[in-house]
Amino acid sequence: MGTVSTQLDDEARSIFTRLGYTVSGDGAEFTAERDWKAVRVTTMPEPDDPPESGGLRCFVTRRSQANEVRRRLVRTDPDYDWAIISVANDDYEVVRAPPAAGASA
Repeated sequence: MGTVSTQLDDEARSIFTRLGYTVSGDGAEFTAERDWKAVRVTTMPEPDDPPESGGLRCFVTRRSQANEVRRRLVRTDPDYDWAIISVANDDYEVVRAPPAAGASA
């Protein structure tokens, strides 16, 4: 499983670097910064319980796991803004958090 995780970590760093972020940190969790925002990025090769706190967070997972990661985030309703990047081959898709209750779309 280590190779899969390392590959996903590298893909996540590459995506954020291509988007113009400065990436710092090693392993399955790192920080991506651009302009005024710092995003805490967590790679999830397998769905896991999301962190309880944070500011801006992004979870990077394989496309086959993205729906389960999203379900866990929606169910736990964390007190931070989040997004998911689902990765498949050389392609990725961003899944955003649902709007907060009472927010207009």
